[in-house]
Amino acid sequence: MKKTLYWLGLAGLVTAMAIVPVQGQSLVNRLVDAGATVAQNVQNKPVVNLVLSAEQKLVKSTAQGEPQVTWQALSGQAVVQPGTVLRYTVTGTNSGNAPAKNLVITQPVPRGMVYVLKTATASTENVTITFSIDGGKSFVATPMVQLVMPDGKIESRPAPAEAYTHVRWRFGELLASKAVVTASYEVQVR
Repeated sequence: MKKTLYWLGLAGLVTAMAIVPVQGQSLVNRLVDAGATVAQNVQNKPVVNLVLSAEQKLVKSTAQGEPQVTWQALSGQAVVQPGTVLRYTVTGTNSGNAPAKNLVITQPVPRGMVYVLKTATASTENVTITFSIDGGKSFVATPMVQLVMPDGKIESRPAPAEAYTHVRWRFGELLASKAVVTASYEVQVR
């Protein structure tokens, strides 16, 4: 017995499916309804867009000799000198139609730079800021290192700024649709 195979193509497949009833409703109608539901669910999801910007710290003296700090935006292939302080800011915007839950932003301390202690901030008060000194494997509020003292005892001390590898912001509140949060930290060029 000789078998003949026919390729219907996508149009033939849809036509064939349209005539197959499934519990009183054609499969095509069910697929259309499911597609509308999926599209609606996609539209009702949070979509958080993150944008990273950098600024260079400039310090000038006022007429009274007081230091005045300003920040100059950096873009492209900016050249900075050792000792320069930079501020990185991540801006998160929920462009979706639903609140974002459990937003977490993690930023590395760039290679060749040192985190400036106590400079991590956020635009909201309900945020937990933690740090990593192990390449982002673990995060704690105050990283500690073990030091061997001259007498052989081991003591825990706060990690030096040079040990910090990442900063993490964990936002505790829902980020409403169209809402914006920022997370900033400073580093110094080695």
